[in-house]
Amino acid sequence: MKMSIRTPSRLLELAGQSLLRDQALTISTLEELPMELFPPLFMEAFSRRHCEALKLMVQAWPFRRLPLRPLMKMACLETFQAVLDGLDALLTHGVRLRRWKLQVLDLQDVTENFWMVWSEAMAHGCSPNAMRNRKPVLDCPRMREQQPLTVFIDLWLKNGTLDEYLTCLLLWVKPRKDLLHLCCKKLKILGMPFCNIRNILKMVNLDCIQEVEVNCNWILPILTQFTPYLGQMRNLQKLVLSHMDVSRYVSTKQKEFVTQFTIQFLKLRCLQKIYMNSVSFLEGHLDQLLSCLKTPLKILAITNCVLLESDLRHLSQCPSISQLKTLDLRGSRLANFSLVPLQVLLEKVAATLEYLDLDDCGIIDSQVNVILPALSRCFELTTFSFCGNPISMATLENLLCHTIRLNNLCLELYPAPRESYGADGIVSRSRFSQIRAELMGRVRDLRHPKRILFCTDYCPDCGNRSFYGLELDQCCC
Repeated sequence: MKMSIRTPSRLLELAGQSLLRDQALTISTLEELPMELFPPLFMEAFSRRHCEALKLMVQAWPFRRLPLRPLMKMACLETFQAVLDGLDALLTHGVRLRRWKLQVLDLQDVTENFWMVWSEAMAHGCSPNAMRNRKPVLDCPRMREQQPLTVFIDLWLKNGTLDEYLTCLLLWVKPRKDLLHLCCKKLKILGMPFCNIRNILKMVNLDCIQEVEVNCNWILPILTQFTPYLGQMRNLQKLVLSHMDVSRYVSTKQKEFVTQFTIQFLKLRCLQKIYMNSVSFLEGHLDQLLSCLKTPLKILAITNCVLLESDLRHLSQCPSISQLKTLDLRGSRLANFSLVPLQVLLEKVAATLEYLDLDDCGIIDSQVNVILPALSRCFELTTFSFCGNPISMATLENLLCHTIRLNNLCLELYPAPRESYGADGIVSRSRFSQIRAELMGRVRDLRHPKRILFCTDYCPDCGNRSFYGLELDQCCC
């Protein structure tokens, strides 16, 4: 039965290969070519570098979308340029074949693979019309404007020269920017001179960008130059900033930058996810950022940052955090703080919070007791991580008792209590084993946990932590 299903597809592929081999592919041929033959014929032309055939096929493409990214692994610059040349005939010469449907050149990394979907459809005998009517994986409001073609692309800008395909595309786009819409939804900046980044940002419609990640050791003047571009990303939903240290600059310059930076958030009315990692300019200024937020956040991650107690207080008072699903403060030291603001914060988000990470915050026994009543009411919580905080066995038992009613908890991570360590600061395996046995009995009396792990401090030799289950002697790294 399988062979009978696959046979028609194989015959079509052989027919396509014959067309290419005999150099018989023409516009008139494409006008009569069955739609289901286009994908295998295009792949064959692409892999064998039949550039003239590619140009013609682009001009006659009978689907709304041409997802080129999955084929790029077998591409050379010559074949990529041939596709662009075919598009040129559509854009600049007004070539419009009867069955032409192409509106989107998709160069994104997407989970849905047009070519695999097509192959599966053919294997199961589906109608080719099902492929013709498929919508693009991601759409864009700007597609409703007058440009005949939209080019989707994810930009990953890193140190060194630009990828040769990206360079080729940008050189092609620049003189045709009035004829097409270059849509970038994901922008990742990991390096590259800012003058090059600026030139690229000028070519992209910034209000299409939905996700931005900047992981660069930029000095303050460069950060100041980037800030106005951020404000133009009006549909931004996710912002990730990492490793930005402005502490070397005098306080007046820092304050000026923070004001310029935070005021951009007034324009970001779709922002739902903020990740700040090792960002020095938040210290003492978190209220400025929070006061500029205009929409409820779903995710707030402020990790490995220096915060003041006043920052935590402002966070607990911010209206935009009332619907948080993820709160991640790992590595942000809260030692010697009053955790009453964190208690207030947990009370506000108890109805929505699903993920809470307080790893390595330096929280001690007396601070834990402050947040326990609020924590015990976070009924939607699925993951709770509390590793690296120096608490005692008694406090750990109390913590486990307060999470007893959190039925949605799937993963809990706790530190090995202080009693597990010897005078040298190294965990005593025999003592830790005994403590785990005691905890296991205590937990089993209270509830049936789905997964609880206990972790040690970072190993001075390898720099890693070891994780142990309640009943396992071996490490669960």
